[in-house]
Amino acid sequence: MAFDYKKEYKEYYLPKESLSIIEIPKMNFLAVRGRGNPNTLNGEYQRSIELLYAVAYTLKMSYKTPYKIKGFFDYVVPPLEGFWWQEDTLNPMLINKDKLSFISIIRLPDFINEDDFNWAISEATKKKKIDFSKVEYFTYDEGLVVQAVHIGPFDTEGETVKKMDEYALNHGYQTDINNERFHHEIYLSDFRKVEPSKLKTIIRHPVKKKES
Repeated sequence: MAFDYKKEYKEYYLPKESLSIIEIPKMNFLAVRGRGNPNTLNGEYQRSIELLYAVAYTLKMSYKTPYKIKGFFDYVVPPLEGFWWQEDTLNPMLINKDKLSFISIIRLPDFINEDDFNWAISEATKKKKIDFSKVEYFTYDEGLVVQAVHIGPFDTEGETVKKMDEYALNHGYQTDINNERFHHEIYLSDFRKVEPSKLKTIIRHPVKKKES
């Protein structure tokens, strides 16, 4: 049976509690950076998703090719995630979608290194005949966060974020969003297929000890 990160690391992807303070370890990802409204048809964000999944599945299916990844085991491709921010504000809810910056990411298994990543980029380029130069091997140490499960459309995330802020303060922490620590979303539903009211999204905000 394929290793499923959502099931094996439920505290990160399927938490029992709707709100929690949790330490997120350093992880490696496939990543594509971009700007603009995520709802724009064929815009940078939608193209980033296509690039990520093409490389992600090239790596997953590598065992069917002559290229062998050391330590490889079969796995389910982890869910799509994204870091979001706007250059002129650190408030994640005071946004103009057309001014948004993002890093779209998909987690990589620990056994995949940069050589394996470079092979996958080359392989995907040969097969798809498109430019994968925007895809990068990205390591991120997220650290301490307040985490919430948001049910519903993305436009109502503000209600959940308010609860996150209150929860963090009540537990001795405060939000620590800055130019290196971002509003983070993990998409547990396929927003291309699931109706907005039923979307399930993990939201994470970086936190630090509350200043006196």
